[in-house]
Amino acid sequence: MTRKVLFLTAILSLFLAVGLVTAQDDEPQYAGLDMDLSGVTIRMATIGGGQYEAMYDSISVFEEATGATVEIVALLDGFAIDQKLKVDFATGAADYDVAWDHTSFVAQYTDFLLPLQDFFSEEELSQFSPAILDAATIDGNLYLIPRHADISPIHYRTDLYEDADIAAAYLEATGEELTVPTTLNQIDMQARFFVENGHSTYGYTIAGKEEALTGRFYEMLFASGGALFDENFEPTFNNETGVAVAELLTGWYNDGIIPSDTTSLLWDGVAQNFCNNDVAIKLEWYGWYSYFQDAESCAVSGNFGLARGFTGLSMGGDDVRPSGWAGAHAFSIPATAPNPEAGAALIKFLTSERVAYEEAQLGFLPVRDDVWDRIIADASDSEVALDIARLELARVQVSEDFKTPPLIAEWIPFSNIFYPQLQAIILGDVSAQDGLNAAAEETRQLMADAGYYDS
Repeated sequence: MTRKVLFLTAILSLFLAVGLVTAQDDEPQYAGLDMDLSGVTIRMATIGGGQYEAMYDSISVFEEATGATVEIVALLDGFAIDQKLKVDFATGAADYDVAWDHTSFVAQYTDFLLPLQDFFSEEELSQFSPAILDAATIDGNLYLIPRHADISPIHYRTDLYEDADIAAAYLEATGEELTVPTTLNQIDMQARFFVENGHSTYGYTIAGKEEALTGRFYEMLFASGGALFDENFEPTFNNETGVAVAELLTGWYNDGIIPSDTTSLLWDGVAQNFCNNDVAIKLEWYGWYSYFQDAESCAVSGNFGLARGFTGLSMGGDDVRPSGWAGAHAFSIPATAPNPEAGAALIKFLTSERVAYEEAQLGFLPVRDDVWDRIIADASDSEVALDIARLELARVQVSEDFKTPPLIAEWIPFSNIFYPQLQAIILGDVSAQDGLNAAAEETRQLMADAGYYDS
């Protein structure tokens, strides 16, 4: 081989290598793979069910690159894993290195978690949403690394809203045009019309137990201008606005607008109802998007639209606002973790650009700017108009409507007081006013015991 050929071959090889590096650099990147963890077992207690488990398929990449073994010691729904964490923290049994967590729950755990600023640099945190990191920071300590964000748009069946005969019948029955609802009053009217005229099995559906029910009530309450507490943490949910929201739910239950098993439903159940094409309108998390669009799994595939959350019941004031109960799923490190540095490496991997991008493709809302950029670019090439519309809508909701529950350690203890009373109201076992009054009395005692009031 001549020198000239050798030289040209070398140049070509260099060109191809540079091109390959550039292409690789343009791909979403993993993180947390730079430690030798041979022989280390990382134990993780995390959320499972539905779309949540797809992320864990990528753990094999982490294991192969680092030599670690990852053992998932608990895979439970959010409320069950919360109960496990409470018990394990209280008894000192949290012998795992990574735990599922959530911005709504973390305030109750801070005494049992390691501050994460000791494991993550400013550069590593730079792509995460500052607002969500702020929600994960308590008394100056960062306790969570976010996984994805949660906020709910209206989901509605397009076949109902695009049917000229249904629209004409609705106009005749109500005197109003049938349009995608923007208010809770419109949802009530439309949901009743669809059920009473046989167009849909249910007009609406909600998760009807545990913190899920508390949160949906809270959302309807603040959208209607109400609040759970005043500035001194005195309960206010038993006022006129709270009673009106509770009575709305009772009416829906009594009239078959929501399912008869509502008080047994959590997120998987309400999503399945919509998937079955049985529900006309509902609030739902963005994370179910790819599931609803799967034609092999869901009858509603290709037959739904999304809209901004509703404003609440009009109580005669001007303080209604769009719904937007929100938060973020995340990971934390227990203070009793046997291998906290290894746990941090696994969290870096699971929240890296590449893994977060893969999860975002399922419909979850990203918490990283670099992932937002990628999925918006992807959607711009999609032939499905809703792919890009949902992202544009999500950005509006996250930037303008994002509202967390009160960030207090007592959020779940409060919910455990509140939701059984609301269930009793929905089922007709107690009046709205009496049930909310009872919940308010118990809540005030909880807050007093926690030191919120002057003695």
